[in-house]
Amino acid sequence: MHLHILGICGTFMGSLALLARDLGHKVTGSDANVYPPMSTQLENAGIELMQGYDRSHLQPHPDLVIVGNAMKRGIDAVEYMLNAGLPYISGPQFLADHVLQGKHVLGVAGTHGKTTTTTMLAWVLDQAGLNPGFLIGGVPLGFSESARLGGGQYFCVEADEYDSAFFDKRSKFVHYHPKTAILNNLEFDHADIFDDLAAIQKQFHHLVRTIPSEGCIIAPITETHIDEVLDMGCWTPVVRTSLNPNPDVALSAEQLSADGSHFEVLEHGVVKGEVQWSMTGQHSVANALATIAAAQHVGVSIEQACQALSNFGGVKRRMELLGTVRGIEVYDDFAHHPTAIETTLDGARKRLGERKLWAIIEPRSNTMRMGSHKEGLAQSARLADEVIWYQPEGLDWDLQPVVDAATNHAQVSRSLDEIINRIVNEAGEGDAVVIMSNGGFGGLHQKLLNALK
Repeated sequence: MHLHILGICGTFMGSLALLARDLGHKVTGSDANVYPPMSTQLENAGIELMQGYDRSHLQPHPDLVIVGNAMKRGIDAVEYMLNAGLPYISGPQFLADHVLQGKHVLGVAGTHGKTTTTTMLAWVLDQAGLNPGFLIGGVPLGFSESARLGGGQYFCVEADEYDSAFFDKRSKFVHYHPKTAILNNLEFDHADIFDDLAAIQKQFHHLVRTIPSEGCIIAPITETHIDEVLDMGCWTPVVRTSLNPNPDVALSAEQLSADGSHFEVLEHGVVKGEVQWSMTGQHSVANALATIAAAQHVGVSIEQACQALSNFGGVKRRMELLGTVRGIEVYDDFAHHPTAIETTLDGARKRLGERKLWAIIEPRSNTMRMGSHKEGLAQSARLADEVIWYQPEGLDWDLQPVVDAATNHAQVSRSLDEIINRIVNEAGEGDAVVIMSNGGFGGLHQKLLNALK
């Protein structure tokens, strides 16, 4: 079949395109925002990309249109698709119908850490020889691509709570029917489609209702919002994790370094393994515990999982070191929610010690653009020595009050050149610069590296 994907450069849809290609389909796609790393991955896979959403992209007619959740009524290609009567489907539904059938699905859900934890889980199962399939909403460093069909019975999928399509407002994860489900954490996010936290919890409970009684749910003991979801009704055994030694929970951690780069894993209080890796932050330890529990559910020992995680390479755009120029480290991170900003900077601070930490932050997500999280932003960046908030065009609220509320040194900038000039002139040897955005940030990362050189 010829499949055309609308919104192909989204992290989910781009990964889905790779799976469709591997199923033997001809795959083309279009997107308004064609930028790396996903565009590079798709082009390397031989998938033709088209800029924008023009009806001509659907001529001649493909056999099926896979519609990304960024598509809306009024978009030229969408209107043409509907008027021409072309067959169409959402991405999550295509994945469920054509890839997940008959598989033991391991789904990773939560407000934060889905991409990294899914990658960890696929990595651990792969190292254990299980040859899992996977779909990751990002570009992993340990695998050549962000998705593969795999050769075994297991499939790891990033289980996103965002809606499926303009014609299917259910969360993506409702389609996946996981047998092993990680519920990492739960906070208010996606203000463009959810009115409040309760609306998100309702979708999470729809997910819980699909998990079989012979399956497994993995959740930390500290997440009361997840507890409230499970209290709505749960028919599946729940495995609990804790960041501190706790004999009453299935898996817990004994931290051997403050930055999360070295810890022991305890099963009901007894040490069963040790992880020493390049990842940092308490959120990384939490993701690791969930990964180990999920892998254990499909027969991988704790010791095996710990050995695999000790060789884990991470994910692009998750505290990814892009380069060190003049002794200044430049990192790229996907953080776009106050909690994610805080945990990223916490891990960086513990690793850097007294070295100077710069944070350059673009509030780009739909929820950020609506101002839903603005009250917590100043606090979220408090661990950086210098914070530059980028005020992009289209942000319909002013960032100056965030700067005014800061307890550290912060400023607003409306120009990438201004940001680059400040770093070039003021940053010194030993400093670390963390650039945080869920988009391309106008190519700031490479422009800064070039300017530093």
